[in-house]
Amino acid sequence: MFIIIGIIVVFGGIIGGYLMEEGNLSVLYQPAEFIIIGGAGIGSLFIMAPPKLLFKIFKTIPAVMGGSKYSKQSYLDLLSLLYEMFSRVRKEGLLTIEKDIENPQNSPLFKKYPKILADHHAMDFLCDNLRVFVVGVKPMEFEDMMTLELETHHYESVTGPAMVTKVGDSLPGFGIVAAVMGVVITMGKISEPPEVIGHSVGAALVGTFLGILLCYGLVGPLGAHMEHKANEDAKYLEAIKFAILAFAKDMPPQMAVEFARRALLEDTKPSFKELEEAVRKKK
Repeated sequence: MFIIIGIIVVFGGIIGGYLMEEGNLSVLYQPAEFIIIGGAGIGSLFIMAPPKLLFKIFKTIPAVMGGSKYSKQSYLDLLSLLYEMFSRVRKEGLLTIEKDIENPQNSPLFKKYPKILADHHAMDFLCDNLRVFVVGVKPMEFEDMMTLELETHHYESVTGPAMVTKVGDSLPGFGIVAAVMGVVITMGKISEPPEVIGHSVGAALVGTFLGILLCYGLVGPLGAHMEHKANEDAKYLEAIKFAILAFAKDMPPQMAVEFARRALLEDTKPSFKELEEAVRKKK
C-alpha cells in the first residue's frame, strides 16, 4: 500500500510542479521513448538473469506491493511454537518430535500455527535443522551448519533485488540513448521551421527525463524494497537459528526462545512480558 502511495507522490509531485510552470503534458507523452527505455531495460534484465532468477523476480514484485508478513504476533507465534517443541523434548525426549518434523503437514503441533506451516522456507529450515539436532551434533558444528545455510539463502534472496537495482542504474544511460536518437532525427529536420525543430528536440530530451525519473523514482526504490523484504526473511530464519542453537547448548526452553527474542528488530520484537505470557499459556 505504501509503495503505491509513494509512486503516486513521486509522479504527482513531478507532474504537479511541471504543470505549475505551465508545462504542456502532451509533450511528455512520447511512446517511442517509453519503448526504447523500457525495452532496453527489460532486455538487459533478460541478459543478466538466468530464467530461474527471472521467474523469481517477476514473482516477487507483486508480493512487494503488500505489507510485511512479519509482525509482533507472527514472532510470538514462532517463539511459542519453538517453546512447545523444546518443552516436549525436555519432558519426553528427542524422538517425540520426530514424527512432527518428518511430516509437518499432518502434525497436530504445527497445525496450531497455520501461517508458519504455510511458510515453506521457514518450515524447511526449522525441520531440517531439528533433524540434525535429533541425529546429534556438537553445538559449534551445528552453528556453522546453520550459518552456512542462512548465508546461502540470503545470497539467493538478494540476488534478484540486486539485478533490479542494476537495471534501475542503467535507465539514465538508456535515456541518453533515446535522447541521442531523437537528436539524430532532429538533425534530419534541420531545414524545418523552428517550432518543428523545437518540438523534436523537446521530444528527444524527454528520453533523458524518463530514464532518470524511472531510475530514481521507481525501479531503484523498488529494488531497495525487495532487498528489505529479503532481509526480513533472513531475520525470521535467524531467530529460528538462535533458538535451536541455544536449546542445543542445554538452555531451558524459555531461555532458548528468549535468546531468539533478543535477535529481533525493535518494531517486531515482543516484550519480555508478552513472551512470558504467551509461554505461560503453553504450559
